[in-house]
Parts: sequence; C-alpha cells; structure tokens
Amino acid sequence: MRDEFEWIKTISPAGHRQSSVIQGIGDDAALVQGSSWDQIVCLDTMVEGIHFTSETMTPYHVGYKSLAANISDIAAMGGVPLYYLVSIAIPSSWEEEDLSQVYKGMADLAEAYDMDLIGGDTVSTKGPLVLSVTIMGQVEPGRKLLRSNARPGDVVFLSGPVGDSAGGLDLLLKRSLTGPFTAEEKQLVKAHQLPEPHVGQGRILAASDKRVSLNDISDGVASEANEIAEASGAVLTLFHDKLPRSPVLQMYPEDQQDQWIFFGGEDYKLIGTMSPNDFAQAEAACKKGGYTLTVIGEVSSGEPGVRLKKGSHVEPLLKAGYNHFS
Repeated sequence: MRDEFEWIKTISPAGHRQSSVIQGIGDDAALVQGSSWDQIVCLDTMVEGIHFTSETMTPYHVGYKSLAANISDIAAMGGVPLYYLVSIAIPSSWEEEDLSQVYKGMADLAEAYDMDLIGGDTVSTKGPLVLSVTIMGQVEPGRKLLRSNARPGDVVFLSGPVGDSAGGLDLLLKRSLTGPFTAEEKQLVKAHQLPEPHVGQGRILAASDKRVSLNDISDGVASEANEIAEASGAVLTLFHDKLPRSPVLQMYPEDQQDQWIFFGGEDYKLIGTMSPNDFAQAEAACKKGGYTLTVIGEVSSGEPGVRLKKGSHVEPLLKAGYNHFS
C-alpha cells in the first residue's frame, strides 16, 4: 500500500459541489463560508465486528452505509446535508482496493446529495477497521424538528415500511454475502446494505413550519418511539395494524416481522408526531413529492413511555433496540 499522503491524494476530490467550500482536503482544517441558516453537525462510527463483518457487507457497502447513517440524522432534523469528514483506522489486513471501495461507497452516495468530502484523518491500527464519519448540514432558522416536540393529541407517523433491514441482516448472517437469495430476499438484503435516508420527507416536514417531533429509525421503532416519549414527557400509543410493512416482509411469520420492526433498526426511515391538521397538510405535500407518510399511533398525557395496541390488548413497548453498552 502507498504511504498515507499519497493515499490521501487518491481520495481528494478534484473540485467541490458546494460553492461555500473555501478550502477542503489539503490544509490543517477545512474552511467553509457561513450562511444565515442553522448549522447541523453529527457523527457516526462503524467498527468491524460490531456493525459489520465481511460476511454481511462488502467494503463498498461499509462506506455507503456509514455515510447513509449520518445523512439520516440530518434528515431527522429536516436539514440538507452538505459536507462530510472521514476518520479511518486501517488494519494491516485491509488492501488498498478495499479502502478505495469504502470511499467509493461514500462518494457515490454523496454525489446523489451534492455533498463534498472536505477532510478527515487516516491512521493504522492493530485492531479492526474503525470508520468515523462527521457530517455537516443546514436547516432554515427556527425549523426545530426535535424529539421533545410531541404533544398530547398528536398523531404518530412513519415515513415508510420498517423491518426490512433487520430481515436482510438475518439472511446475510445465515447465508453470507454469496447467498443464494431469491429475488424477494435480495430486496431485504439491499435494504440492509444500501439504505436510503429520507431527506426529502424531512425537508417537506421542515418546510411545513409546524411543530414536528422527529427521529430516524437507526435502533428500531421501539427505541426511537421511546426517545420521543421520554424527551416530550408523553405517552405514544402505536397501533399494531397500522404499521407499514413491505410485501416481502409480510411473507414472514408475524412474530418475526414484529421483532424486526420494533427491535431491528437501521431502516433509516423517519418516525415523528404532528397535530392531526398539520399532518394532513404534510401528508398531502409528501404525496405531491412522491413520498408517503403513514399514521401509526397517537400521543397522550401520562407517564412517559410507549404502548403497543394490538386489537383490544395494550401492553408496554420497552426501549429494547441495539445498545452498545448493554
């Protein structure tokens, strides 16, 4: 493998998509021109053996998904993703072509959102690959789509079907990358390896200029709904029969579907709340843009938490998504 500085040259973009970039890769730090919008900054880290293995994702998928996870956080704030920085700790077992594929996965997704890679760091490690991505975005002033915005009387909604990513991971863990997979199973595998952040829906919700609570589905519906309930001091009741499920997911037993939906995660759809009247307007705007929003529950007062209603039976839905410290 070539040395660090030669390697950095290979991943340095020839130009910038964002005119606000004054200095990108090649100096002590990146320099970007400010704006009148509110700035959004987030970071996500993927560790080999924890978030992925060579049995579930190629290097290309690792790069793509590491950026997708961050873009989804920007979407949950109603923002526009602009720039990203990459810190990578490289084990000796990784080849240069593998690393090139990691950056290609990020670059291909970044191109879809007109994002620029503006810096980062590369180091060697005796441990597994560690990939940290920091992303910067922006949103119009005052458009705060915070988890703490839910109020009694709101509806709870999802921006799309969930559970597919966890279903894809289950297939990959059982059969590895090479499968074989049926055409339907390949849809679940793709949902896990190449998720699509819902930036468009987030932008429409921000443009509504209404009170919206929002969260992205990274750790499962149960975990994300509980985060909204806790931050807002409210009760979220989810209706089992209203949860959107893809046709492929519905091929599996209902208990398995529920496990993937509530506790799987990494779907990167959006879950949130709005008043019923505001939701109707947002739903119409999303439909016009080719997107969907689905009501899956309601917000009420009480001890903060989440309940699942299935028929006439109501039970607590605990925050049991993925937790790195459990």
